[in-house]
Amino acid sequence: MEFFAHTILGSEVWRWLVAVGILILVGVLFQLLLRLITRRLRAVVEKTPTRFDDLIVDLLRKTRFLVVFVVSLYAGSLVLTLPEPADAALRIVFIIAMLLQAGYWGNAFVEFWVNRTVKRRMAEDAATATTMTALGFVAKMAIWTIVILVALDMFIDVTAVIAGLGIGGIAIALAVQNILSDLFASVSIIVDKPFVIGDFIIVGEQMGSVEKIGLKTTRIRSLTGEQIIFSNSDLLSSRVRNYRRMFERRIAFGFGVTYETSPDVLEAIPGIVEGIVQAQRDVRFDRCHFKSLGDFALDFETVYYVLVPDYNVYMDIQQAINLGILRAFEEHRIEIAYPTQVLHVRGRALEQEVADNER
Repeated sequence: MEFFAHTILGSEVWRWLVAVGILILVGVLFQLLLRLITRRLRAVVEKTPTRFDDLIVDLLRKTRFLVVFVVSLYAGSLVLTLPEPADAALRIVFIIAMLLQAGYWGNAFVEFWVNRTVKRRMAEDAATATTMTALGFVAKMAIWTIVILVALDMFIDVTAVIAGLGIGGIAIALAVQNILSDLFASVSIIVDKPFVIGDFIIVGEQMGSVEKIGLKTTRIRSLTGEQIIFSNSDLLSSRVRNYRRMFERRIAFGFGVTYETSPDVLEAIPGIVEGIVQAQRDVRFDRCHFKSLGDFALDFETVYYVLVPDYNVYMDIQQAINLGILRAFEEHRIEIAYPTQVLHVRGRALEQEVADNER
């Protein structure tokens, strides 16, 4: 009994044993209760169409073991009589743990809100989805900035630190100006929306669909499957061709017929091609002309518009037009030209006769 009455750091041994028991009991009960509630809510979530219960499950899953331990430690310390410095330090640890947990919960809430909004808006408005992703990042940054500032306020004068950062920010900005240029470029992309997630763009010789617009880089999935990464500042300084914003596609193609084709047939060819083009769906015919006298062919040029931006639709239409032209030319016995050369050969006797006549 004397051992249990012995005092350590201002509290009897039996109080320390009770504190350890409370720590273990509260920690175990807290973990079991947390797992039980999460498991029950998961079963409910699968049967309900609402999203509020999904949010609660996400928040519970973001509860950290460190926070559970600190709460249990603080509960056990309530039965102890600790020195003032130790008691103050324990309160600070408890407050910091609660702040970190609040940051994790706020982060989970922002992720849940952004993911839900992006999934709902992606099919309707990709631009809004892109903006929501950026706003989500800004919200996370704001949450953790507040958590850090509140935690620092318990140790130092935050106002003086912020003032010092304002002065040192100039030097930091000069050191990381490339990173800042990409950061401001990403803000410009999000606000101005020259392209959004899901758009098919061409930048120089590179092309692909936009997968992600980050703070420093934009990632594009190319047609051949690899991911192409652009820095945001370089991307904005380049000429970007956005094919998703296309309302209709202008197509110009040419072909040539042989020089043996008669003028009457040449005059009829534009009408034949016009009928073939206008027979296609989602097409507006513009013109077909006998363009020029080529080196080995009589050249024609045809222009039409595909009224939908889908590239596969355009290729189907062009294929149908090409087949229609071949069938029509075969029916009218019109020959499509190909590169040829005509070689004129003279005999020596003929050349001598020509020379004599010239004399």
